[in-house]
Amino acid sequence: IQRKRGGHSWKNQQGGGIEKVKRSSNMKLLLVLLLCISTVRAGIVAGFDEEEDDFDTEIVDPRGHRPINRFREPIPTIRSVPAPIDGSTYRARPTKAPTQSQKITEETVYPDEGGCKHASDELGVLCPTGCELQKSLVKQERNVKSSLRDLAVNVDKLSVSSVSIYNYVNVMDKAVKDRQKQMKANNDVASVYTSELIQHYTFIKENVDNNIPSSVRVLRSVLETLRSKIQKLEAALAKQMDFCRTPCSVSCNIPVVSGKECEDIYRKGGETSEMYLIQPDNFVKPYKVYCDMVTQNGGWTLIQNRQDGSVGFGRTWDSYKNGFGNIATDGGKRICDMPGELWLGNDKISQLTKMGATEVLFEMQDWNGNKVSTQYSGFTVQNEANKYQLSVSGYKGNAGNALIEGATQLFGENRTMTIHNGMFFSTFDRDNDGWMTADPSKQCSKEDGGGWWYNRCHAANPNGRYYWGGQYSWDMTKHGTDDGTVWMNWKGSWYSMKTMCMKIRPVFQP
Repeated sequence: IQRKRGGHSWKNQQGGGIEKVKRSSNMKLLLVLLLCISTVRAGIVAGFDEEEDDFDTEIVDPRGHRPINRFREPIPTIRSVPAPIDGSTYRARPTKAPTQSQKITEETVYPDEGGCKHASDELGVLCPTGCELQKSLVKQERNVKSSLRDLAVNVDKLSVSSVSIYNYVNVMDKAVKDRQKQMKANNDVASVYTSELIQHYTFIKENVDNNIPSSVRVLRSVLETLRSKIQKLEAALAKQMDFCRTPCSVSCNIPVVSGKECEDIYRKGGETSEMYLIQPDNFVKPYKVYCDMVTQNGGWTLIQNRQDGSVGFGRTWDSYKNGFGNIATDGGKRICDMPGELWLGNDKISQLTKMGATEVLFEMQDWNGNKVSTQYSGFTVQNEANKYQLSVSGYKGNAGNALIEGATQLFGENRTMTIHNGMFFSTFDRDNDGWMTADPSKQCSKEDGGGWWYNRCHAANPNGRYYWGGQYSWDMTKHGTDDGTVWMNWKGSWYSMKTMCMKIRPVFQP
């Protein structure tokens, strides 16, 4: 029993402890719940504060409104609107009394008497009866009908006349409009011609008053200048005529030493650059040449020279065959030490180059004093039977290899057509160039001004026309072609050299 009691007491004690634990745990849960609520509320408030700060700092958009802060501004509500007032406030307006100026008009009543109403008091008589009116109307009808018939006839005639007049007026109106248009057009044309006539008159008057007198004065001065030049030429011509009446004589002495060519003369002691006599073959008559005994140790025979344009190179086949120009002149030392413009002659050049290995030297100078040269260690010209065919080889120099490679400014077939090596000699009366065409006017020698080993047509044109100043253009030429004293590989097509010469000598070991 004690145990039971004790056990019961223990149980009771144990149950009381459990209840206490439950109560304490409930209190704790309640405290935790309150703490959570307060924490959440504080967080929400803090969050709202942050949101408030964000709203305060928000940027206004382009439309210009600002967002509402719900913690500082009340949410707008819909306000009630009272109904409109019903009923009338004013009474009707009273009528106005008539003024003295206004009279009240009353309807006049005519009494009925014998089937007709009396007239008003102002008339003083009764109106006629219907029978009287009928009689009057019948009488008037007779007169009126005849008048109406006449009037109808007149109206018809007038209508016809009106239509004719209307049509005539339309025709006249159209004619008047056409005449006005024609008159306007005539006036416009007359105005244009008048303005042009005034312009021509003004131009002619200005020229007559100003330009023509000045032009006449200029022409007179030109005429006087030409007259003075003609007088000087006549005097010079008379002097030359007097000079030519006496037999011509050489004004400079020819050196005694001679040889087969200039290299032979140099080896025999002729070391002065001047005119000499050479005889390449015993069966050939001696002839004069200019020997350059200075350039590259001398021994050069001058076969071509351009220096002042005093000799024209547009010559025939025979002229180039035999040679032309001035071999040399006296430079003041009574010796012919100054070379002239010349072409030695194709027969002589062929003979000299076929004596053995021969080299050729091209020397040229522009109008600024710059000098360049081209040299070929092999140079041969065939005889006339072979059309003086050209053969060159072994290029060196700084002017460009125009004879073998052609014009370096061109490419492909165009460049090939400017190679001179292997070409026959051509003049304007003997066409042997490489321009294959059925048109006889299309030949290089005619268009480019001189005889040369033309292809189609040239990269070098030493015998072309002589142009002072160097630069020239197509409109200055005879055929619109680059016909100057040209070496394309140095100065191009449209630059004519101041000086250009060709010299040959036998090849030898220096």
